[in-house]
Amino acid sequence: QMQLTESGGGLVQAGGSLRLSCAASGRTIGNYEMSWFQQSPGKVRQFVAAISWNGDTTFYADSVKGRFTISRDNAKKMVYLQMNSLKPEDTAVYYCAARPASYSGSDWIYGYEYWGQGTQVTVSS
Repeated sequence: QMQLTESGGGLVQAGGSLRLSCAASGRTIGNYEMSWFQQSPGKVRQFVAAISWNGDTTFYADSVKGRFTISRDNAKKMVYLQMNSLKPEDTAVYYCAARPASYSGSDWIYGYEYWGQGTQVTVSS
């Protein structure tokens, strides 16, 4: 199986930046598309960003497009989320997730097999 561990969360003021990291172990991430999701208390988990297995394609939720950047390094088994121009509504626990590259669906919100435990991001006004 695969284990995913997120890090890099913290407390920042609105307009600031954070870089989240997701470290994978147990399996190579080259066989998986990788994504970030967010969840705040009382709300459902929401899609944030996704990246294809080789990094050629990325996709973002409208709420973060132009502010967040997802990237990956398969050799290091790492996935990153650079978050700029942070807003209070970005406050959430951020989760890393893995979806097999063989998944037939086109929607980025479906098909994930592995999830990390999350890292807290808090943005103050």
